[in-house]
Amino acid sequence: MNQDVRVDWEARIGRQTREAASHAPAYQPPALAAPQGLRATAGRGQVTLDWQPVEGAVGYLVRRADAPEGPYRPVEIGEPLVRPVPHPPFTDTTGVPGRPAWYRVAAVAAVDNHDQPASEPVLATPAGHGTGPAWCRLAVDASTVIGPVHRPWQPIIGAEHLSQINYGTGPGGRHIGEEFATALRMAHEELGVRAVRAHAILHDELGVYREVAGRPVYDFSGIDRVYDRVLALGLRPIVEIGFMPRALARDPSKTVFAYQAIISPPKDWDRWADLVAALTRHLVDRYGTQVRDWGFEVWNEPNLEVFWAGTTEEYLRLYDLTAQAVKSVDSALPVGGPASAAVGWLDTLLDHAGRSGAPVDFLSTHTYGNAPLDLRPLVARHGRPGLPLWWTEWGAHAGHFHRVHDSVWSAAYLVRGMVSAMGRVDALAYWTVSDHFHELGRPESLLHGGFGLLSVGNLRKPRWWGLWMLEQLREQRLAVEAAGDGAGDMVGAIGSHGADGGVTIVVWNGTVDVTKADGEPLLDRWVELAVTGLPGRRYRLRHRRLDQSHSNLNRAWQELGAGRDWPDEAGWAALRQADELVDFEPVSTVPAPDGTVSLTFPLPMPAVSLVELIPD
Repeated sequence: MNQDVRVDWEARIGRQTREAASHAPAYQPPALAAPQGLRATAGRGQVTLDWQPVEGAVGYLVRRADAPEGPYRPVEIGEPLVRPVPHPPFTDTTGVPGRPAWYRVAAVAAVDNHDQPASEPVLATPAGHGTGPAWCRLAVDASTVIGPVHRPWQPIIGAEHLSQINYGTGPGGRHIGEEFATALRMAHEELGVRAVRAHAILHDELGVYREVAGRPVYDFSGIDRVYDRVLALGLRPIVEIGFMPRALARDPSKTVFAYQAIISPPKDWDRWADLVAALTRHLVDRYGTQVRDWGFEVWNEPNLEVFWAGTTEEYLRLYDLTAQAVKSVDSALPVGGPASAAVGWLDTLLDHAGRSGAPVDFLSTHTYGNAPLDLRPLVARHGRPGLPLWWTEWGAHAGHFHRVHDSVWSAAYLVRGMVSAMGRVDALAYWTVSDHFHELGRPESLLHGGFGLLSVGNLRKPRWWGLWMLEQLREQRLAVEAAGDGAGDMVGAIGSHGADGGVTIVVWNGTVDVTKADGEPLLDRWVELAVTGLPGRRYRLRHRRLDQSHSNLNRAWQELGAGRDWPDEAGWAALRQADELVDFEPVSTVPAPDGTVSLTFPLPMPAVSLVELIPD
């Protein structure tokens, strides 16, 4: 069964939703000027590119060639459909050391807006191994606040269908429902997460809709049980409205996932609108005005055939009817979409809504393998500056059962991407919270490449620790200057301080180049970290580390469980004892002459460090 589902998924995942023959001409994004001032700085195993931003750009397409005349091809990062990067600088680690490469950069107004003028080409040659270590220098100024620390991970986290909170024993002999609930509680308590977004709240296992003697019958008690539990954990739900109840589906044979979620349009559009209105009214009656803080998202990734068996026009009709139904209950309830894959259909929805009058209270989309694009220029050109931007799925890799999901590389990727998104997105929901995940079948072993931040058994994977380190940042963000080999993108830092005078800094070394997921010695760096402008004379210094040798669940399991799929009782106990972010060096007290503390340490790629200075 699971193998059949996986084969079907792989066959369909790349297909775009079809358009009806009568489809109106697609919205055309504006043409943009070529970026100016492109600079390429070569270093050990990398080339760092920088350029002047272009007004109206959501991102930049970086292309490379072996000769100045080309041909130029996109640098291979992220999803094939999401090649642009959101901003400069960008570090290319995919080149061959010693081989010259020519680069050009084009500004894009949409993710697929690739036919744009490019900058003049520049030449750079990544270096091989040198005679000494490669260095980066990071300067954190504790006297210069640049604003509050923005925490885009807090508004929403992703999760598998919430009804599994009612399930019993599953993989590894673990209780799915209890561990899934605990994972959600941990996300709230340890990461500050406030809401959860999940699929299939209208799935038939919750018994929401049936027809008796040809008439609709609703039963929201199953949803109540799920939402009551979620709220009791301290979270609120994002109501992803889907998938289609079997009795309401035009073609119930159209499904996705192992749990057979129906992706068909409704057989009766009026009955669909009535169902949405009835559900919304029930939620408001049961939970009161707090529902205004939830969010109603229309469907999931309808621009992919695997998730929507209708046409583009039929999705837009679904959107209009759904949004109107929600608003008919309470005009203050936020509704949005299109929850698209790979940053698609954003112009399509906003252009349509501008003509149809359909409400769009937030714009939502998904991407994997790259930092989120900057969608602020996109919404502004549709006359909606300030429209909330929700990335309701984001992750290190789009592939199920991919080993990078368990890796330290994905933690450095997460930290780098979250810092990139600060101040320009309203929510960046990591997909997902737990390896209790059912889309293409349940896990067959402890570390199987699952999407979760937590393993089955709720052991903290490396990327949980990456997000946890960011959550330790204090209230105010500090100015940081970066210099050296790969500094500013591959190697970077975010600094913060609080009312007690303490300073917390997160430092990373990571690349979006997934081929380097197991590490690359050419990209290892030594870091000089200087903290200036400190008001105190002495500080307690604590430096904790995540890398291949520190705080790494993979290493702990390899040492303990080689050749086994699941731990035994003693193994679970040992893994729980090792489930901590460890000190890289002993805690010490350091002087701050002239308000400065400096430290030097190796930072392999991938790695993340948490450095704390607490007044003594």
